[in-house]
Amino acid sequence: MGTSIGLLHPGAMGAAIGGLLADRHPVSWVSAGRGPATRRRAEEAGLTEVADLAALAGCDVILSVCPPSAALDVARSVAGFTGTYVDANAISPRHAEEIGEILPRATVVDGGIVGPPPRTAGTTRLYLSGPAAGVAGLFDGTALRVVPLDGPVGRASALKLAFASYNKLTYALAAQAHALAERHGVGGELRELAADVLPDTPFGAPGGITSAGRRAWRWEGEMAEIAAASADAGLAPELVTAAQAVFARWRDHRDDDGVDLAALLRALVT
Repeated sequence: MGTSIGLLHPGAMGAAIGGLLADRHPVSWVSAGRGPATRRRAEEAGLTEVADLAALAGCDVILSVCPPSAALDVARSVAGFTGTYVDANAISPRHAEEIGEILPRATVVDGGIVGPPPRTAGTTRLYLSGPAAGVAGLFDGTALRVVPLDGPVGRASALKLAFASYNKLTYALAAQAHALAERHGVGGELRELAADVLPDTPFGAPGGITSAGRRAWRWEGEMAEIAAASADAGLAPELVTAAQAVFARWRDHRDDDGVDLAALLRALVT
């Protein structure tokens, strides 16, 4: 029968991870309040639909993969859970610890996902900290590389946010630079210069900015978590909050497959 798993809630990343698990374990998702896109993803991933959160109470594991701003509320929605709860969201170490306070009867594992939805081996890692031994083996033989970390809840989240604070800020910086050049009529010249000097970066390959623009609604919340983590660590959060403000300008392009670089750069100009 395998380990019974509840997935909250199957967005693009969650559905991909749930699909890996569904090949060997029963994986359930809650349809109440979810739209047709979520249903489509869940069906394609081979997940089992259940009507409400109460149906997950008997699961061995609940896996939370949601926007960072929703992570605490998602944990509160299953506050009485007594199994293993894996929070795999881009939240601050302090919020990861708070998940444990919200779920005092559960075994809480802290997770941090680095990479795209895992469809090909070698692209995506799941870092785990806290009591992770019972979770890591669920993904043996799948495309997702699981990396357990020594130490308490919060370490996986810290690693994830530290990586994202560099990786995702580069897209904000690149977009700001290209928008400035466009504003002064030298956009083409900057693109040629950046492609020649820094070809393997978001600055030199600005087509990647369009992908960032479609995901910025999620990255905006992630920047808020990084800013909070930075402040908690005694670091200046202003650089991160500036990137958060850039991503906020792209809210209207959430999941917009038709958006182009020109539209995203125009959105940065007040």
